[in-house]
Amino acid sequence: MILSIVVPCYNETEVLRETTTRLTQVLQHLVEVGKVSAKSFIMFINDGSKDGTWELIAELYKSNKYIYGLNLAGNVGHQNALMAGLLTAKEMSDICISIDADLQDDVKVIESMVDKYVEGFDIVYGVRKSRKTDTFIKRNSALGFYKLMQKLGVNSVYNHADYRLMSKRAIEQLSQFKERNLFLRGIVPLIGYNTTSIYYDRCERFAGESKYPFRKMVNFAIDGITSFSVRPVRLIAATGFLLLLISILALIYVIYAVITGHAVAGWASMMLSIWFIGSIILISIGVIGEYIGKIYIEVKERPRYNIETILSHKEDEEIRQN
Repeated sequence: MILSIVVPCYNETEVLRETTTRLTQVLQHLVEVGKVSAKSFIMFINDGSKDGTWELIAELYKSNKYIYGLNLAGNVGHQNALMAGLLTAKEMSDICISIDADLQDDVKVIESMVDKYVEGFDIVYGVRKSRKTDTFIKRNSALGFYKLMQKLGVNSVYNHADYRLMSKRAIEQLSQFKERNLFLRGIVPLIGYNTTSIYYDRCERFAGESKYPFRKMVNFAIDGITSFSVRPVRLIAATGFLLLLISILALIYVIYAVITGHAVAGWASMMLSIWFIGSIILISIGVIGEYIGKIYIEVKERPRYNIETILSHKEDEEIRQN
């Protein structure tokens, strides 16, 4: 059984050597105890880094037999880079484990994930036990996001990011999802194969800066919501009907006030009404525009990524044999 560990990288020179050391130790242990093949490997995906990440990956490839490299022609974002790595690694392995390069996810549970696969699970989610290491804002915003996703009908795993094991057939089914607006945390549960979860404590980032500042987190949340649910549009329609009802009641009140002689010119109430309705209109246009924008991107059917270079010891060996 060949295991591939897929690691998307964007400006990760500060942490990449330590990541290589720890993942190599895990892989060597699994090979020694006979749980995975000696042909197993770690694939680093360079997502258009600007700090020499690809040069470092090429250096590690020459000195470490377990290191493979995938260089994308430009920055395509974490989700697309991860998809590129999974689809490429799938052709050379039986199971894939995706993990971020920052070492916040506990690499020690990789062995438990492999054990779960042997038990018959096609997908094994790595799930955080708690969010004690997060800031107050990040912890509560994440909690609110997952609850909102559930209410909108999106099937996602709470406290799970992109640390997961997937079998070859699970990734083959994943490749059938052709959308360009990728939100893998919502797509993977749709595959439907036998799944389970492994729980672990999340660590602080080993080095470098987070690649998900608040702005990117908000954009990621918006992509997740609008990619899997049309309920925001339905909420807009419901709000419109509610405002229509309020307007009818207000009209009845105005007619009554005029008839009874109690009508008073109210500049404040008029202005508040204008601003309120105007804001609702602008928010509604924004939400609808988000969906239209996604349709615009999808119908173009542009490729999600372009692979520039693949570093593979397997391919090198085949070339030497020929």
